[in-house]
Amino acid sequence: MSASFDPAPAPAAPSGPPMPPAFLDIAKRVNNWGRWGADDEIGTLNLITDEVVRTAAATVRTGRRVPLALPLRQNGVQTGSIPGRVNPLHTMVQINQPLFGPGSVATSDDTVTMGLQAATHWDALPHVSHSGLIYNGRPADTITAHEGARFSGIGTAAHVVSRGVLLDVARAKGVDRLPVGHAVTPEDLDEAAEFGGVTVGAGDIVLVRTGHIRTYLAGDRRAYGYPSPGLSVRAPEWFHARDVAAVANDTLTFEVFPPEIENLWLPVHALDLVEMGMPQGQNWDLEELSTACGEERRHSFLLSATPEPFTGATGAPVAPVAVL
Repeated sequence: MSASFDPAPAPAAPSGPPMPPAFLDIAKRVNNWGRWGADDEIGTLNLITDEVVRTAAATVRTGRRVPLALPLRQNGVQTGSIPGRVNPLHTMVQINQPLFGPGSVATSDDTVTMGLQAATHWDALPHVSHSGLIYNGRPADTITAHEGARFSGIGTAAHVVSRGVLLDVARAKGVDRLPVGHAVTPEDLDEAAEFGGVTVGAGDIVLVRTGHIRTYLAGDRRAYGYPSPGLSVRAPEWFHARDVAAVANDTLTFEVFPPEIENLWLPVHALDLVEMGMPQGQNWDLEELSTACGEERRHSFLLSATPEPFTGATGAPVAPVAVL
């Protein structure tokens, strides 16, 4: 824990138009501020207890391992729409360089420049703010150019291992991918859970498959980015009611884009990260997992998905692996 802080008693004055009443009503219902104490920085990851992990380990039957990360490469998913979020630029800085003179052991080294949320990643809780606040009522100005995120940076998510549950919304509807603009509702999540024969419970990490990443895998980066299916503004209440620890999906924007409510941009981000303190992941490749779950006729598994522990970062790459 980086520092203690007493949550603000009331939201700071917003810098833009006030959030609409419909959003604020949902925010009040899903709010977890203070649930794990005033000093808490990890939010719903508190729900991943030792017992939850033991139960998750017991789901392993065949040992089949399914990688869920996109390759880190220069022609990755980012198209320049978000300033600074660049695809990985890989550079060799040393190639077969002898360490101790001619004929000695030689080494090769490389470096990379990239946006931490360029490809498959987790969003940390301070990735977004609203009304001047981040998770647990802390001021948004605790994020600075010098320190980055003083509270709840991605480095606090130090051991993300739990039961993973695939909610294959596309397959449940009998399609390879959802149409662009489809908002994944609580009813869709119920349908996918029934399709997969799973009951989502406390501490689970839920993976929501739309199939939209097929667009990127087919080579169309721009169509993958916009427009996109994604989570509805109604979905956070579904996750909150089930005490889900984290949610990831196979789209660039995570939530449906353009938004359901005109001019209400990234409301699901705000509800998940700020109000609930629930990490969310984007650009997860769930295609092979969908096939594996279908072949094995089960949609739960052990999931290892700890992000790279960049101190003060508001997100980080992850190479998740599902173990069936």
